[in-house]
Amino acid sequence: MKIKWCGHSAFLITSSSGIKIVTDPYEPGGYDGALSYGSIPDEIDIAVVSHDHPDHNYVQGLKGKPKVVKGSGTQEVSGVEFKGISTYHDTSQGKERGESTIFCFTIDNIILCHLGDLGHSLSSNEVSEIGKVDLLMIPVGGFYTIDAKVASEVMDSIKPLLVIPMHFKTEKCEFPITTVDDFVSGKTNVKKLDASEIEITKDNLPTSTEIQVLKFAM
Repeated sequence: MKIKWCGHSAFLITSSSGIKIVTDPYEPGGYDGALSYGSIPDEIDIAVVSHDHPDHNYVQGLKGKPKVVKGSGTQEVSGVEFKGISTYHDTSQGKERGESTIFCFTIDNIILCHLGDLGHSLSSNEVSEIGKVDLLMIPVGGFYTIDAKVASEVMDSIKPLLVIPMHFKTEKCEFPITTVDDFVSGKTNVKKLDASEIEITKDNLPTSTEIQVLKFAM
């Protein structure tokens, strides 16, 4: 399996059989240019959307005819089973920014979990519902989502083997959120890679939680 961080909360996941999945596609140049990541050029088979905000649901800008996965519950698309877990975009049970969905799915025997725009810490029931995770994609920038401190607590509660931070400030994201530095500060299990894409197999996963910071691709 290959996973590429396009930017923001969008990842391009390519299975060994060639299925291409995009999580939370953003609108290039959205929010009056505050989000300036480029277009995703690949033909996409499946688009996973955590919630309907333009920086997460821009399915119409994708190439191909992707099948869209949204909402809570279990659904199978192109042979991949997606489990959606309903959460909130804030700490006020959705009163400020509405709901968001966590998605768990398995590609090439690797269990992935994309937390969407999670805005609160997780209860023990939610952690139990998520279950075992090999690869966790987690927002860390704060303000609109959980911040570095809560993200660290969520990571520790889920206990994934590999963690890729997302939804943080870069030169192509002018949102009032923090950079990834707050999240990785003081942690020893961090690799900052000079790459936007990595290839993962079940055999080359870390044996304990490791954070890998990718460069945005677009």
